[in-house]
Amino acid sequence: MSDEPAAAADGETGSSFADTVGIWMPRGDELRVMTATAVVLAVFPFVFSRMPVVSDLLQGYQSLATLILIWGIFALGFDLLLGYTGLLSFGHAAFWGGAAYAAGVFSQHVSGSPILMVLAGTVFAVLLAWFLGFLSLRRGGIYFAILTLAFAQMMFYMSSSPLAFITGGENGFTGVETAELFGLFPLESELPLVLETLLGTWLYAFVAVIALLCVALGYRILHSPYGMVFRAIRENEQRAEFVGLNVWRYRLMSFIISGFFAGVAGSLFVIHGTYVPLSSLYWTTSGEVVIMTVLGGTGSLFGPVVGAGVYLYVENIVSGGHPFEFVAPFWHLILGLVFVVTIWVFPRGIWGFFRDVRDYVTGGED
Repeated sequence: MSDEPAAAADGETGSSFADTVGIWMPRGDELRVMTATAVVLAVFPFVFSRMPVVSDLLQGYQSLATLILIWGIFALGFDLLLGYTGLLSFGHAAFWGGAAYAAGVFSQHVSGSPILMVLAGTVFAVLLAWFLGFLSLRRGGIYFAILTLAFAQMMFYMSSSPLAFITGGENGFTGVETAELFGLFPLESELPLVLETLLGTWLYAFVAVIALLCVALGYRILHSPYGMVFRAIRENEQRAEFVGLNVWRYRLMSFIISGFFAGVAGSLFVIHGTYVPLSSLYWTTSGEVVIMTVLGGTGSLFGPVVGAGVYLYVENIVSGGHPFEFVAPFWHLILGLVFVVTIWVFPRGIWGFFRDVRDYVTGGED
């Protein structure tokens, strides 16, 4: 008997395995984007707070670099809903705060492993997004926005009183118990050798890796058929229905994906702060992520992250005193002026302005 069929089968299996692996490997533009993102994440803490030029100015704000990435993940997921599907949610605090509480309770009663905490919080947020999306997406426009706000406020008041025996009520959840990463590395400890200078702590490295994975996932989604459908729904929902698309199903999937990113960010938030404030479920948290996204630029992969950085810089550094003692009490006003001027002068946000300058210089099209 000939061995050719077996050899052919082996060749087909090898080819199939190579194709499967190739699907998950970044290529072309995606590889360039991921490489550039990894480089930026690697040098960001050093440039932001550790370089000799800025160390005196930003001393004590090293952890802010980690917080910017966490809020950046939150804003990135929100933009997948607002910027690409055209759905404005005023209740995303439900997923951010819900995931934070879920991760905190999980750490106290099950395991303090950072990875498992992120998984627990994210699963909770995804299930909650599926449930709230199923109820809220029956309506559109301002009705959808108000419904999401109402559900988030219901969760806020449930956490403040009826569920206070779990959440801690107005005092927040203080029983967070975070263990070492992989059972070996305390998150607050410094990284070895040159990594200490660049990245600082294991916590930042952990958050940066997850942020890179989130950017990769966001890129894949936006450049997939799903991303094309999201854009089609945003541009003309009726036309999308006429060509046979189940618009409600795609909107629900967009809502769930956005909840997934919010869950990841909320879980990292509780790991970063080892505390869950009740305000994480309040409507102002939903408003903050809206401002971050619009400020950085909707409909872009990195715009919301830039918006989160600008917002948190003003909130934490300008309001913190030195060297802004004279304007620190007016940081809310400064933030409002930054937002108004940016939207007035750069309607596409900060990142949109950078892209317009790039296209003008290179002669390319957006």
